[in-house]
Amino acid sequence: MQPLLSVENLHIQFGQHAAVNHVNFTLARGEMLALVGESGSGKSVTALSIMGLLSNQAKVQGRILFAGQELLSLPKPQLRSLRGDQLSMIFQEPMTSLNPVYSIGAQIAESLRVHQNLSRQQARTRAIELLNLVNIPDPARRVDDFPHQLSGGQRQRVMIAMAVACEPKLLIADEPTTALDMTVQTNIMLLLDKLRRELSLGILMITHDLGLVSRWADKVAVMHHGDIVEQGQAEAIFSAPEHDYTRGLMAASLLGENDLHYRQRLLTEIRHEGGAQFHLHQPVMLPFAPLIQEKRRPALLSVNDLNVSYKQGRKAIPALKQVSFELYRGETLGLVGESGCGKSTLSRTLLRLLQSDSGNILLDGADITHQPEASLKTLRKSVQMIFQDPYASLNPRHTIFTILDSVLRLHDPLPAAQRLQRIHAMLDRVGLPKQSLHRYAHEFSGGQRQRIGIARALIVKPRLVICDEAVSALDVSVQAQILNLLLEMKQEFGLSYLFISHNLGVVRYMSDRILVMQQGEIVESGAVEQIWCQPQHTYTQQLLSAVKGESDIPFIKRSA
Repeated sequence: MQPLLSVENLHIQFGQHAAVNHVNFTLARGEMLALVGESGSGKSVTALSIMGLLSNQAKVQGRILFAGQELLSLPKPQLRSLRGDQLSMIFQEPMTSLNPVYSIGAQIAESLRVHQNLSRQQARTRAIELLNLVNIPDPARRVDDFPHQLSGGQRQRVMIAMAVACEPKLLIADEPTTALDMTVQTNIMLLLDKLRRELSLGILMITHDLGLVSRWADKVAVMHHGDIVEQGQAEAIFSAPEHDYTRGLMAASLLGENDLHYRQRLLTEIRHEGGAQFHLHQPVMLPFAPLIQEKRRPALLSVNDLNVSYKQGRKAIPALKQVSFELYRGETLGLVGESGCGKSTLSRTLLRLLQSDSGNILLDGADITHQPEASLKTLRKSVQMIFQDPYASLNPRHTIFTILDSVLRLHDPLPAAQRLQRIHAMLDRVGLPKQSLHRYAHEFSGGQRQRIGIARALIVKPRLVICDEAVSALDVSVQAQILNLLLEMKQEFGLSYLFISHNLGVVRYMSDRILVMQQGEIVESGAVEQIWCQPQHTYTQQLLSAVKGESDIPFIKRSA
């Protein structure tokens, strides 16, 4: 049988740089093929070439056959008639892909009116049906909402509704679940799998998440430096990978080791040596001190009955409700929960960037809940944060030296020579060369920028570091390096971490104890093994069902 999509000897070049090197793969109707690899491996460039969306600077050779029709030589008007109709694509970031000035219903209706010649009312009716198909609640009302009025998961579902509106034959999904909560991610993949089966839809899934691929894909093609280094049936690839790079990705991603903990071993790292050269590095295990029973040690941080609300007109909307917990010296306390549950509100309140309504926060026994702003300098030095997006949190107008030196001048006003010595030592410790000091944030990769964020947080020698989704936007191999670095820093400097993430596998690996938050409340807490193996609360059980691949819950329902 003729494949739905056939990519033959595809070579894509930008100037002197080859982004894709003579790759070949096929996709059948009703099949899901996952194209996996790190950023810059050529995955998205390959997808854009299929859609005919590459810039004019790209030089493309080879053949792309869709249902037997050659796409690369197809005149632009004919290609435009295919796009959105038989060929469709879900982009990674729905907020930048959706037009903020049009309602979601109008944006779904547009392709229906263009490709199916429906009237305005017919298109609106069909848009409501599609919103219902992708499980948007109350679709007849939400059809007139604008993108900013929806959550991240709902916006991604709207993108899926737009992509399948005309019942395409081929759907390209470019990182459709990156940075989404585990339950939202599971629901999105359940939805795509349902549509694939019902519409006999061919799906080309582009991702760096091997856990996702192992659960949902039929076939896998692994890309590295523009080449497909290994491809085949998913079951065969994951049970017996043949290429070192594939094995490295699996080892770095905790794949198949959902019960791995940092006290057992550090993560395997893929270290690139320039060009297509790389080697796998297994860091030496660190001599972590044994955990001490909570009753035998004082808490570094103690939070008691904390309440925080936001004003909405005359109403006070609760964000945190009676939150209480303790964090001990040398401990990593994981905090998990869906977007909007209050995780970031809690971290900002601990840093005194938000004021609580009631309750108290004790740091080393001292009540910091209502300290005047002028006396918070000590707190700022003792408690630092590593942010999710290092590019947004680093000043683009300042060099790395200025960023680090300004923090030191504020908190440790040492002589200039001593400050420079400390900056050099910290850069060396996070694995960046001294020459980096006079460069700007945009001149670094995502992983290097996160290392700069870690250096900025640690250079003032804090006692507690809040990691707010510190690795969620990183490739799996870079994520492994950053997690190993955080563990090395913890051991070397005696740090305590509040580790916030939607990725339960990473939290399970990094944490000693875990807090589970739902709708502003801590619904369960305990040692990592107890939470992972014997969860008591229904919500915790749902979260773990999502991460462990137990999809017997058709669509995870949130409480009203």
